[in-house]
Amino acid sequence: MAPSKTEARFTALYEALPDWAELDATLFANLNRHGDSRGWQAALDGLPAVRSIRADYGDVVAVEGDLAAEGRAQLAEILQALHPWRKGPFDLFGVRIDAEWRSDLKWRRVAPAVDLAGVRVLDVGCGNGYFGWRMLQAGAEQVVGIDATPLFHMQHQAISHYAGGHRNTVLPVRFEQLPERLTEARFDAAFSMGVLYHQRNPGEHLRRLRRSLKAGGQVIVETLIVEGAAPLRPAGRYARMRNIWEIPTPNSLLNALAAAGFEEARIIDIAATGPAEQRSTPWMRFESLAEALNPEDSEQTIEGHPAPRRCVAAARNLN
Repeated sequence: MAPSKTEARFTALYEALPDWAELDATLFANLNRHGDSRGWQAALDGLPAVRSIRADYGDVVAVEGDLAAEGRAQLAEILQALHPWRKGPFDLFGVRIDAEWRSDLKWRRVAPAVDLAGVRVLDVGCGNGYFGWRMLQAGAEQVVGIDATPLFHMQHQAISHYAGGHRNTVLPVRFEQLPERLTEARFDAAFSMGVLYHQRNPGEHLRRLRRSLKAGGQVIVETLIVEGAAPLRPAGRYARMRNIWEIPTPNSLLNALAAAGFEEARIIDIAATGPAEQRSTPWMRFESLAEALNPEDSEQTIEGHPAPRRCVAAARNLN
């Protein structure tokens, strides 16, 4: 029997993790639940043929090759059909994708905390896979990214079509959808970046991350934080975002990691989010950080909460 479209797409993953092939029907259903999925796939089917000469997984994830001006115009139109691009930057044959987030700036804060040489990584809430490329550059053997948004998977398919993505996978699935037997003690490192404050039960999210790790494995948690004595539980939106349940303090984040069974928990970095890092661009034309802040006081959100600050924490599963 011929493999399904999703199974063919994830062949390299299934070769490395054979039991994950049972997800095929779920992935196919998740990809097709969005009304725009056929249009996105049609765009991908029109990607111009080009001989990729060199892929670079640096600050700008880039692919260089021989593509004529006409082909670049076609490529730019196809990539714009996958708007909005939240994470980047990317550059395909001179077509620069200036995403909403300068994710390279975040990676510079995260990278000093991790040694990824030869490891298998689980990246929860991976978006379009930008950080997965950076993890490969840092020496990771394999990155399994999961994100429930089908568009992000399609964006990753566009990049990996040229960049060679067999070791960096983006699965269109929620962490909670994965049977835990598929993740338990399978990874050397787990990342949760920009996810914790969206969890109704952040403690269980951290515990499941720990259970996904081998003994000695490391977790990296990057999250919004507030300075003060207590976490923030906004009654409505925070910085115009829905589904923000709890924003921890640095101390409460460390305590939550310890309560989840992690050891050696430590804060790596705390930084304010500014317009140089998150902003509207031609590749993300919706409102962004500027519209989420009080126009008369940039230290506050439009709702009157403290303006976004982000924290990177690391810990180990030593059990």
